[in-house]
Amino acid sequence: MKQTVQMDRIQRNMAPGVMTRDGFLGTDSRKLIDILISDDAEVKRLDLDHRRISSAMRSFRNAGMKGLGEFITVPPRFEVRVESVRGKLACPFGHPGLISKTNITVRNLERKQEITFTDLHIHLIEAHGFYEGKGSLFRLEPRELIEILEIIA
Repeated sequence: MKQTVQMDRIQRNMAPGVMTRDGFLGTDSRKLIDILISDDAEVKRLDLDHRRISSAMRSFRNAGMKGLGEFITVPPRFEVRVESVRGKLACPFGHPGLISKTNITVRNLERKQEITFTDLHIHLIEAHGFYEGKGSLFRLEPRELIEILEIIA
């Protein structure tokens, strides 16, 4: 699949200093379309889809909202903390509206691992299958996210 002119524009919006200080692509020099195709293939190899992943992320977020910034237990083996940061971000793909800056940290107590994602990540994964570029400060590796959150097909 070839990258379109629209995808070139979106990729320019993802550069450092355009929409966010660090951008969305990190050190990844691939075209945006290639990043999307690669992550989509990884998710499909794991017999999942982006909506299932974003749905699980949203469930953890919703459970953690009860903790008011503190870790709370989410059975059977998780702790979740939701922290709200002042401000909102736009979707780099051009969706209308702004998304709250919220950080969600999920600890898998059995695996002794944790992962942090944002409300923007939930949107980007659900609507675009985008986990950010390799080397990005906020990159989510699909396999790691799926394993820590124990998302099953």
